Amino acid sequence: MTTFQLFKKAFLSVSDLHQAKKMPLWKVIFYTIFLSAILALPIARQVFAVLHDIKMDGQKIAQKLPDFSIEKGKLTTTAKNAGFIYQTNSIVFTFDPDGKRDVRDIHNDLIGDMLGVAFLQNELVVALPNSGVTESTLGTNQLLLPYKNGTLDGINAKTIKQALNKAAIPWWTKGLIFLVSLYPVFINLIVDLLIATLGASLYAKTRFYRLRFLDCLKIITYCGTVPAIISSLLHFFTPALDTGYLMILLSLFFFFIAIKKEERYPPTA
Repeated sequence: MTTFQLFKKAFLSVSDLHQAKKMPLWKVIFYTIFLSAILALPIARQVFAVLHDIKMDGQKIAQKLPDFSIEKGKLTTTAKNAGFIYQTNSIVFTFDPDGKRDVRDIHNDLIGDMLGVAFLQNELVVALPNSGVTESTLGTNQLLLPYKNGTLDGINAKTIKQALNKAAIPWWTKGLIFLVSLYPVFINLIVDLLIATLGASLYAKTRFYRLRFLDCLKIITYCGTVPAIISSLLHFFTPALDTGYLMILLSLFFFFIAIKKEERYPPTA
């Protein structure tokens, strides 16, 4: 059975998902990445909202930015006392090439649903409003992009001003944000699946199914299809909701249905 067939079975015939135990491990890993992408969509959407708000105030922010560049993992500028904090009704923008502020300061600047964007001396910080979706997946409400990774090399005042003044957000920015969001979601999903697999494996043993831990993990992964979609939709409409337990419990529920067609081997008297 192919991955696409198992994807359809997750909606139309859950009881056939026990066949996922035959899937190669590498396909299961790629399917986990696929589920992570679904779960990352609400986070990416929230960050895109940050960028939209920046675009609305971009002209004013651009006027205040001095000439600077990001090279060799550090933000540098020739202007003296160039650091500033600019606040609107929805954003707190920080430019700090002198290293006077840190990530905690950026987060403490936020009030209510305000967004924080900061070009610090060694990293770019995007501080999101308190939200269950980001807290449950990232473990924090901040996205960090260290300059030393080389991702932002070549960025300077001119490119930032052009980006802020354009009518649309550059496509590569959206792609970068999605990839940054995907990694912690992937790690969080793996943890949830492993927890669910522990419960599934224990259930399989008590019910005398001959399923190894790896078999249970493969089945649980495909059983997580509908729960992942439900969790993602809930986060779109109620970002503060933590659906981690929901993901685990629903995956286990589908697992119980999926293995009913498995043969049982109860001990003989």
